[in-house]
Amino acid sequence: MANFLLSPLYLALLLLLLLLLLFAPARGEFPPTCERIECPSYGVVDAGNGFEIRRYNSTSWMSTEAIEDVSFVAATRAGFLQLFDYIQGKNAYNETIEMTAPVITQVSPSDGPFCASSFIVSFYVPKKNQPDPPPAAGLHVQKCGPRLVAVRQFGGFVADESLGEEAAALNASLAGSKWASAADKARRADPATAYIVAQYNSPFEFSGRVNEIWMLLDDEEASVSM
Repeated sequence: MANFLLSPLYLALLLLLLLLLLFAPARGEFPPTCERIECPSYGVVDAGNGFEIRRYNSTSWMSTEAIEDVSFVAATRAGFLQLFDYIQGKNAYNETIEMTAPVITQVSPSDGPFCASSFIVSFYVPKKNQPDPPPAAGLHVQKCGPRLVAVRQFGGFVADESLGEEAAALNASLAGSKWASAADKARRADPATAYIVAQYNSPFEFSGRVNEIWMLLDDEEASVSM
């Protein structure tokens, strides 16, 4: 036993565990990015194995038109560039707007592996601009009332190959919980949005990245479970 504890394999496994603990986002806390830039506020309603239930306050988001693409990564990049121009002053008021987090992408998957999916990329409007977000060509304001969402956090860069797996993992974790019926009812009410991907970091940040999968929950159905 003592020889195993000193073996290179054991030490490598121990190091990997420490790294995972170090870089894993803490459940129930704002991602680190929100310590330096503004994020929408929320309250944690519940937490389970692999998911967290949050209630977000009313918010306004500046959103792109639907972007048709086979790649989530490419569509999000194209949408983000539009929104980046917007906050740099390419809007009707020629106003520079503070960067916020997260940038979210609503995902409407295609029916086949080689068909284009539909993506809407959105920027959270800072509180000071919420009453009157500057309009801009090709963008529109989405006003969201208080909403209940199920959330799964994951690290690294979002990749087309693994995104579906993360969404499936959140769905699977909800399946055995009291929130499953609220998720199913929300999907039936809005079948166009399968899930939302929230990204908190700049593309130039390579460590400590935090991403989230969001699935909307039906408030009325959820209130029965609470």
